[in-house]
This record gives sequence, C-alpha cells and structure tokens, in this order.
Amino acid sequence: MADAQFDPAAVTDEVAEGIQEVREASDLEELKALKVKYAGPGSAMAQASRAIGSLPGDQKKTAGQLMGTLKADFGRAYGLQEQRLQAQAEHRKLQAERVDMTLPVDRRPLGARHPLSKLMEDVEDFFVSMGWQISSGPEVESEWYNFDALNLGPDHPARQMQDTFYVKGNQAKDAAGFVGSNLVLRTQTSSDQVRGLIERGVPLYIASPGRVFRTDELDATHTPVFHQCEALAVDEGLTMADLKGVLDKLAVAMFGEGAKTRLRPSYFPFTEPSAEMDLWFPDKKGGPGWIEWGGCGMVNPNVLRSAGIDPERYSGFAFGVGMERTLLLRHDINDMHDLVEGDARFSDQFVMGE
Repeated sequence: MADAQFDPAAVTDEVAEGIQEVREASDLEELKALKVKYAGPGSAMAQASRAIGSLPGDQKKTAGQLMGTLKADFGRAYGLQEQRLQAQAEHRKLQAERVDMTLPVDRRPLGARHPLSKLMEDVEDFFVSMGWQISSGPEVESEWYNFDALNLGPDHPARQMQDTFYVKGNQAKDAAGFVGSNLVLRTQTSSDQVRGLIERGVPLYIASPGRVFRTDELDATHTPVFHQCEALAVDEGLTMADLKGVLDKLAVAMFGEGAKTRLRPSYFPFTEPSAEMDLWFPDKKGGPGWIEWGGCGMVNPNVLRSAGIDPERYSGFAFGVGMERTLLLRHDINDMHDLVEGDARFSDQFVMGE
C-alpha cells in the first residue's frame, strides 16, 4: 500500500491475515516477529494511519474509526496468544526443572582427594618401582641436619631469618650428640637424606617427599608451605650418567612419552658438580619447549664426610623437584592459590583421573 493512499479493503485484509498468523504462532519469538510485520513502522496499518492525513475532512473520521477497530482487533489477538505462549514456555521450564523428591539423595557429598596428594603417591610409586626406599623425616629439624651437614656454612644466605622459620627457645642435639643446634622448620627434605646416610649406611637409594617451609610471600607461584621430593643415591661408581637416566625416567612417568630433561651448569652447596634441570614439555603453552623443573648434581664430598661416608670409595647423586610446580605444569594450572584455598570444586575436577 502506497503512503499517499488509504485503501480500507486492503488494510482490513492485511490485518485479518496478521490475526490469523498470530493465532497460529508456535513460540514467543515468532509472535514478536509478527508484531513487527503487521504493526511495526513499515506495516500496512502504519502506512494506512499515515495516509489518513491526506484524506478529505469528511472521510478522516470514518477512516480513523476503522483503523482504531483494526488495531484493537490485532492487539487483542496478539495479547491472548502471548499469554498462551508464555504459559506454555513456563510449563516447559517447570517440567525441565522438575525434581522427583522420592528419589534417594546423597546429602553428604564425599568430595575428592586433593590432586597434590595423588601426585605425591605417583612419585612414591615411581621410586618404589625402581627398588628405592621412601623416607620421611621430621618437619621440625635441627640446623645441623638442615644446613651444616649439607655444606651450608654459618654465613650462607639461606640461614638468615628472611628464608628460614626458626623455632624459638629450643635446641637439639646434632648427629654427634652435642646440644646447641637450633631447631628450624626444614627448608628442604635434603635434611632427611643426611639422616638416611647416618642411620641406614650405604649403598643407599632413597626418595624423600614431604612438606618444607620458607618465608616466601604467597603469590601466584609461591607459598610459605610447599612440597618437595628429593632423591639421593649413594653407591660405588655412580656418575652423572646415572643421574640423567633417572631424571629422564621420572619425566616420562610424570608427563608422558616425549618428556625428557637437560642439565645446565649451576651451583648448590651440597652437590658438586651441580646443575639446573630443565624439562622438555610437549604440552607447553605456545608449543613444546624447555621449562625449569629443579636442581641436581653429584653429592658434594663434604656431605658424604659429614655422614661418615668415604668419598674416595663412594659417590652419589641427588636431585629435587617441587611437587606444586610439577602439578601446575601437569594440569595447566596458572595460580598457586588454587592449590591452597581448599575449594572442594577444585579437587572435584580431578576425580575422573583417579
């Protein structure tokens, strides 16, 4: 219908067609589209209403009454169908959300094991499969085991208050039985390795997983309480080649086929030579690449002597990896907070992997 014309028959037929389509609409979206089609700015009713202004004065009243009736008829049909479709939509929603209250319900969810605990067990299983022993030493440790026996001298920075938690007002006996060694919260599980050499003798193959404590600020990658697994092998004829072989096997056990390690020269007081251990990580973001994983090296002769072991006859290697770091890499977790906040939903993600 042209804007300049008013055709009563045409607009009446158009509205009748619209009312019929409205009554047949199957959902609210379709109904809204019909409203735009038949009552919107470009509809026949809108054009007819604009054309009334060009009619002679004696025809305007009749045309206005007709348009009022047509708009009312369409509005009533639209309103009734809208109510019916809304009621149907609400009924479908209620049916979808229906709950059978007679079904048995577990009102006490069992939760899930923390993935860090599972990882620690996986690491222990790896070492046991090679015939190694698992060792667990005290978390409150004497300075002698934690520092002196590991070739960390009195002036070593790690002994300062900013790195170590000291237990106030207590002293302990060192390995020789002399009182005067202060107590600390162990800063690494290497302290248990020295105890293993003294108490078990050689040859010795042990892994020492457990909690350690350092005065680190809590951020996305650090926490003052975290977990390590340090391993020690002391026997006749051990070399860096033996160390590299164990590291590669551990990498595959933790990260799957394709994982491997490389060594970069470094320095640690308790190993000589020492190396930083990098992990070839196939699933690294941005593509496969190397990621720092831990430290390692051949046991320093001074450490062997502190445990009464002859370094001319025996050699050994040691290495340590952070369990939280391993878990972050293994499951692509970006924030250390997720491991320590205790949100049960975080642990639930790992149930299927048990």
